[in-house]
Amino acid sequence: MWGKILGALFGIALFKLPGLLLGVVVGHLIDQMFQRKLANWEGLQSVFGQDDEQALFMYSSFAAMGHLAKATGVVTKAHISEATHFMQQLGLNAQQQKEAQAAFRDGKAVNFPFRAQITEFYQRYKRRPDVLQLFLEIQLSIACVDGRISAEQHQLLIQVAECLHISRSTLAQLLLAYQAQSRFKQGQAPGKEQGPSLLAAYQMLGCTPEIADKELKRAYRKLMSQHHPDKLMAQGVPAAMLEVAKRRTQDIQAAYEQIKQARAKNP
Repeated sequence: MWGKILGALFGIALFKLPGLLLGVVVGHLIDQMFQRKLANWEGLQSVFGQDDEQALFMYSSFAAMGHLAKATGVVTKAHISEATHFMQQLGLNAQQQKEAQAAFRDGKAVNFPFRAQITEFYQRYKRRPDVLQLFLEIQLSIACVDGRISAEQHQLLIQVAECLHISRSTLAQLLLAYQAQSRFKQGQAPGKEQGPSLLAAYQMLGCTPEIADKELKRAYRKLMSQHHPDKLMAQGVPAAMLEVAKRRTQDIQAAYEQIKQARAKNP
């Protein structure tokens, strides 16, 4: 409604009667756009019981995941399976999954305003860098679903990092860490050699085997602090999304413990 009113006022002020008609048409289109977005967010708010800030987090996360999954033109079964598994890991009930899936479908649309959505997210959370990084890590989790990232997905991840004002070097380090995390978990399986898993553990912490004990502990503590659920909740991360941070801290701790054990055996 307000779009039509303001459009009419500006139009008649600039172009008299023709401007009035044009202003009403443009204002109507603006009203429709905001109504669609508001409907999506209100759906998430009513289902998740969150304020608009947390609803924005949930909608942006799943919509961006959908856009990344569709980056190569076709959403694979692996991406759908990973997205569904991700929703289940977050403990979403049937109705919550339905709303998350709707956001995911929005993101798959050809005309989805990807950069605009991520920029809007950044404007809301720009003073909370740990939350911005968690958002990027969530997108990495869907992009790395089959162990490799396509060129199209990598370009979209670069766009996400740029919109969030996260450097490309940090993005590269996070990507390496997530790929190492996958190898680390595979290396922990019974019957696997420790060597590859141990190297992956160092890479998960952003370190090399040559790092000193003191610097290793510092890197570990920094990562644990960045992903601490209580800290992220205080910064506006939805409760459901805290499961991502919890799993990340568990993996970081497991990697650190394996490195410590290996160093104790070979001082």
